[in-house]
Amino acid sequence: MRKKTTVSVITLNSVKNYGSVLQTFATQSILQNAGFDVSIVNYIKPGSSDRDLTKTWIKNSDKNPFIVGIVLQPTIIRWKHVFGNFTKKYLKLSRYKYETEEDFRTHPVRTDAYCVGSDQVWNSSWNHGIVKPFYLSYAPDNSFKFSFSSSIGKSEFEDWEKNDTRQLLRSFNRISVREDNAVRLLDEIGVHGSVHIVDPTLLEPATFWNQLSETVTPIEEDYLLVYQLNSSHKFDEYAEKVSKQMGLELVRLCTRYDQALKPGKAVLVPSVEQFVCLFQNAKLVLTDSFHGTAFSVNFNTAFISIYPDHFSSRIDSLLRLTGLEHRKLSKFSDYDLPEERIDFTTANKFLADQRQKADDFLESVKSDLARVSE
Repeated sequence: MRKKTTVSVITLNSVKNYGSVLQTFATQSILQNAGFDVSIVNYIKPGSSDRDLTKTWIKNSDKNPFIVGIVLQPTIIRWKHVFGNFTKKYLKLSRYKYETEEDFRTHPVRTDAYCVGSDQVWNSSWNHGIVKPFYLSYAPDNSFKFSFSSSIGKSEFEDWEKNDTRQLLRSFNRISVREDNAVRLLDEIGVHGSVHIVDPTLLEPATFWNQLSETVTPIEEDYLLVYQLNSSHKFDEYAEKVSKQMGLELVRLCTRYDQALKPGKAVLVPSVEQFVCLFQNAKLVLTDSFHGTAFSVNFNTAFISIYPDHFSSRIDSLLRLTGLEHRKLSKFSDYDLPEERIDFTTANKFLADQRQKADDFLESVKSDLARVSE
């Protein structure tokens, strides 16, 4: 039997949030289905290690650091349990853990092909600068490198990062990016030939995610699901009014324990499987999250997207491409939008086309690999 081509993937697998672990899981699955032997680099990006979680939250909060630290401890313990269990059960992580560039020199990653994707790996604002391992800086010279649905997550590059980004990506054999505008951004800095491929959680169909959530007992009542990453009193008030207007129980997916104080029945830091199930069975979703929007579209669940102040280009790109731009909430006084029926026909066709496009992209990667290996 011919040995499978090995691919090592680096992404934001260690970040304690649902979107990150689910896109990692989907990326692994898609590459495996394409015939690759996949492993995920167990990379802990700066500021995201367990020991740094409290420091990061304290730094970003305007409240008393001592109080913030105490309040967050139960959440951090729960995060470790939820995401640690999912990672251990579903992800094929590398033997070694990597936190610095020196770690990559001490324990070199050896594989047939090096891949980066599919999260905000190229978003310098989100990552607080250019994180070179996300540009496969550790891969040996002349090795085969490609990106799979890597996200820039912004509408424009900043001047300071353009040259470094161009230099870091010039040695890639194939590039695919998650936002359609990212193709233009790379072209403008001299990185040509990139392909737009949507987030891998959308490349796996609803039937795939149904298998993940099938062991979860769904909520019996009809409910409106709130998945809110950015604090907003107007958002909270709108959710309450819409739930009453539609006669739906208000259920809040809480990523932290302190969010239980917000309106609605709190589902506190659910398992990753429960997270998927909540979107699968909701009657309506209100969200300011990209992956909240993505799972709603994939499940054909009625939803309203409320754009966050930062990094909304990912949501905007998805809604435009699926013909669902009208699901963006323009003002909190709009109570007609929740009642409108959604036709997902265009969205479903787009996703089917994107799945074929992703398959074609990976076939081109395999062909290129075969050529350079001859």
